[in-house]
Amino acid sequence: MSKRRLIGACSLTMLVHSVAVAAPQAADPQDQAPAPRTEAADAPPAGQDADAGTAIADIVVTATRREERLQRIPVTVTAVSGDLLEARGIQQSTQLSEIVPGLTFTRSASVGLPVIRGVGSTGVSGGDESNVATYVDGVYQADPFSTIIDFVDVQRIEVLRGPQGTVFGRNATGGLINIITPDPSFDLSGKVSATFGRMRNGSNDMDVRGYVTGPLSDTVAAHVAAYYTTGGDHVTDLLRGGGFGGRETYSVRAKVLFEPSERASILLTGEYSRQKGEEVVFQPIDGKTRGRGYAGVILPLAPWQTSSETLPQNDYIRASVSLRTRFDLGFANLETTGAYIFSRATQLTDTDGTNIPLAYSAPDLRNRTYSQEVRLLSTSSGRFTWLAGIYAFHLSNESDIILANAINPPNGAFAIARIVPEARTTSFAGFVEGTLEAADDLFITLGNRFTYERRTFSSMLNGNLIIPASRRSYERDTYRAAIRYQITPETNIYGSYGTGFKSGVFNAVTTILNAVEPETIKAAELGVKSDISRSLRANLSVYRYIYSGLQVNSRAPSGAFVLQNAATAKAYGGELEVTAKPAANLTLTGSAAYSHARYDSFPGAQSYAELPSGANAPISVDASGNRLVRTPDWTFNLGSVWQKQVAEGTVTLNGNLFWSDRVFWDFSNAAGFSQRPYTLVSAGAAYQTSRGWRFELAGTNLFNEVVATQIQVNAQATVRLLQRPRRVTATVSYAF
Repeated sequence: MSKRRLIGACSLTMLVHSVAVAAPQAADPQDQAPAPRTEAADAPPAGQDADAGTAIADIVVTATRREERLQRIPVTVTAVSGDLLEARGIQQSTQLSEIVPGLTFTRSASVGLPVIRGVGSTGVSGGDESNVATYVDGVYQADPFSTIIDFVDVQRIEVLRGPQGTVFGRNATGGLINIITPDPSFDLSGKVSATFGRMRNGSNDMDVRGYVTGPLSDTVAAHVAAYYTTGGDHVTDLLRGGGFGGRETYSVRAKVLFEPSERASILLTGEYSRQKGEEVVFQPIDGKTRGRGYAGVILPLAPWQTSSETLPQNDYIRASVSLRTRFDLGFANLETTGAYIFSRATQLTDTDGTNIPLAYSAPDLRNRTYSQEVRLLSTSSGRFTWLAGIYAFHLSNESDIILANAINPPNGAFAIARIVPEARTTSFAGFVEGTLEAADDLFITLGNRFTYERRTFSSMLNGNLIIPASRRSYERDTYRAAIRYQITPETNIYGSYGTGFKSGVFNAVTTILNAVEPETIKAAELGVKSDISRSLRANLSVYRYIYSGLQVNSRAPSGAFVLQNAATAKAYGGELEVTAKPAANLTLTGSAAYSHARYDSFPGAQSYAELPSGANAPISVDASGNRLVRTPDWTFNLGSVWQKQVAEGTVTLNGNLFWSDRVFWDFSNAAGFSQRPYTLVSAGAAYQTSRGWRFELAGTNLFNEVVATQIQVNAQATVRLLQRPRRVTATVSYAF
């Protein structure tokens, strides 16, 4: 059933989602073949000039692996331009929650854990990939540390909701974050900017970034982007004085494009980045730590304080090279994307967040991934379009994890467990998709993906082999089907049904063989997208999920992880996104997301009960009926951009407000293990001259909201990692 089915996987499919716009300006297409039908790229509806007056511009996206108009595809995707990210002060992927409805971007120390509509991984083990997949320029980012991305030079970001079981099928049961950076241009241009930031605790930070692009010859062009930032020690150190929370990051990305003819292009990309810092700083919530019972304890009771006995450390290195090609064969376009990525992450964190030596962890993880995808996309202008492809992937992980627990605290002696696991993943997939215009304005899309995956695992404890090499193999068909009817040139309705799959994984942070079975999801969705008028756009989608075999983990008293399948969960909800342009110089955006995500059956969930001492006792609970962790019921977003010509330049004012319902971080849904509802507000003012200079003042988290990007419940304490406090910045940039 493996190789023969892999080659012959040829049902048809569709990526089905409702579409919404988070940015009024259009984005340039990238990484996909030209749309085979004029329906995908035809002019705006009659009377709508996308560049005139109050008309809302079209956006071109690649969410279906083709360049298509956002409003014409039945895909639930929010597209955000690089300009809007800069205007809203969104500098890192963890901040996308503030502008993308249905997305909650959380962390586990330095690991990014995005959640879409309640579906998201809690795994941080080597080889355990997120089920919200992240792609950069078409390359899958398997390492969970690499999902926290600094936005250096971004063209646009597309966030797809729902299982991507076909053309983006790699473990994407929850959705997809697709980050697209600019390709080299044959026109010389560039930009350089410098930003000075100020936060609490008298902390300053600075970053410098820039890019240059242009031709090297008639057929070769290059693009180089670089970024450097330092500072930001906004967390007060009550033990030693001074502060923590800052980091030093630098990144360089270079692209070389070779276009020997109009029918061929070859793009080579290389990137290197490194981040060193002390930003993973935990503090007990309301003094909930076992350490408070010892003499001499220093309790950090106010936000952005720590008395950690262990100096927080984080060091992340990433190097990658990729090759992307495109060849016009006449009847179809042949596209390939191949990549190699190496990453290493080391960190040191204090488990209880006080000066009492109780416990700490020090993981060192090294990942190597190889991937190769080949796609064939039809270029016919007829009623039927199709694509087919194959995908190969290999991941190699080697880890060295130290878990230290105090012996007779607070004497400073520790019992050390050194776990050295090795994990390998090899996967092959074949996929096809086809769309038929069955009647005028009625489109049917069907598709299928077959995946074969093999995982191997072994582990050592303090130099002794405790888990001999173990192997597990999985294979699965996933599919999607959708129908879209274009009621008018400005409005369409659609419905879809699809499935998603993530293979079983091994728990790397444990001393016993602990593996879980695959998780699967079945998703139904209905939606409507409408340009109600030339200045008002509204997109609505509603969904229902049946989510089986959820892979979840929690902390064991030793500091290791407990990995288990959480039986089943069900979710239903929807998102509404609205863009309005009441005047030529004013654009308003708003969104609302509701997610009723509950564990349908989850007996025996690993949890904790709070003790009077401040510590927590491990317990088993029946979490059936409880909310899924890290998933608020409601979120809202409001944004505005106002521009006015002044003298020889343009003044721009922008603002953004985001509100989230309560977020639970433990299966028990205990209030003490949750983040209360919160509101984040950002604003900025800029003046851009006609000569390329831009001056801007901006602020994020203007009201100093205390927001946990992670809450960790363990035997020693209940600790949290906070988002940054209010940050005010001044930026000057020059573009040519």
